[in-house]
Amino acid sequence: MNFIPVNTPLLNGNELKYLTECIETGWISSEGPFIKAFEDKFSSYIGQAYGIAVSSGSAALDIAVKALGIGVGDEVIMPTFTIISPAQSVITAGAVPVLVDSNPTDWNMNVAAIESKITRKTKAILVVHIYGLPVDMNPILTLAKKYKLKIIEDAAEVHGQTYKGKLCGSFGDVSIFSFYPNKHITTGEGGMILTNDFEIAGRCQKYRNLCFEPNAPRFVHNELGWNYRMTNLQAALGIAQLERMDYFLEKKRLMGKFYQDELHFLKDFGYLLPEKSTDYAENIYWVFGLVAPTEQEKERLVLLLDQNKIATRPFFWCMHEQPVFKKMELFKNESYPNAEKLARNGFYLPSGLGIEQNDLERVVAVIRKAIV
Repeated sequence: MNFIPVNTPLLNGNELKYLTECIETGWISSEGPFIKAFEDKFSSYIGQAYGIAVSSGSAALDIAVKALGIGVGDEVIMPTFTIISPAQSVITAGAVPVLVDSNPTDWNMNVAAIESKITRKTKAILVVHIYGLPVDMNPILTLAKKYKLKIIEDAAEVHGQTYKGKLCGSFGDVSIFSFYPNKHITTGEGGMILTNDFEIAGRCQKYRNLCFEPNAPRFVHNELGWNYRMTNLQAALGIAQLERMDYFLEKKRLMGKFYQDELHFLKDFGYLLPEKSTDYAENIYWVFGLVAPTEQEKERLVLLLDQNKIATRPFFWCMHEQPVFKKMELFKNESYPNAEKLARNGFYLPSGLGIEQNDLERVVAVIRKAIV
């Protein structure tokens, strides 16, 4: 019985060809022609003027927060249900995350709860598109305009997804992507910042490269930044992956349809499946998640899958319940029941681009035997 990992990337396009070119030419560091090409191709694909390639999605968030001038005493509204990176970037900048609950259906942030959280200290809304469906952006765009707020759009999980026909990652004053191996396109590690603002783009370019000044003497620095550069090797992978984006999206949606059809019976046992679509988007199934009726039921099914050599991953843990933030005395007495249920009862199934049909069928067979 083979082990089925939760994610397997698909690297059977031009990846080897482009990597070989990097090695043969010697361009393997953060200098090299693939970097600029990847920035231009990816920003053009999404529909933004400027792309800044970086070492990870988390690095992109650090830079985005700083590039917007967010700092000590500022507040940034964001979902509690997300990976820790957005909150970490806000907190390490000296700002304060202000949290909102999730929708119980699409698992994204509850947009209706945002306006009541806005104060004179609010500087930005940090949008995180979760697991394959986008956040409802129009109300957020309206609030940003009304209160003169910036939007940071974390589109790490929705490569190629659209909101009302417009690609996610094109709505933020600054938008970020991750290219970790479980994403629709991968560079191993890596990320991208996108913006239409020339000045913001210039700041992002400086911050990723230790704030070297373009017209200043070498090794003379007026600001602090990071070494968050992407390598030419990573960018070469990114270009090869981007060439196959349409195929990747089609494969993800076919995988999602198979799971939806074959696991529909779980609803009769109190499970929640991902929404197939909303009024503004069809799911691209970055991952295929399940929400069990109880935490105990989740643990039971996850254990059975593990015993059958099928990997799963738990859902994100809420920011207001993170031990590290409790030690910092953040989010005292805050409760977000929808997000808490997702975090406790949710997990996702093997859903990488490299998964084979017979593996999908085995996952379904084990679940059916465990439930019915």
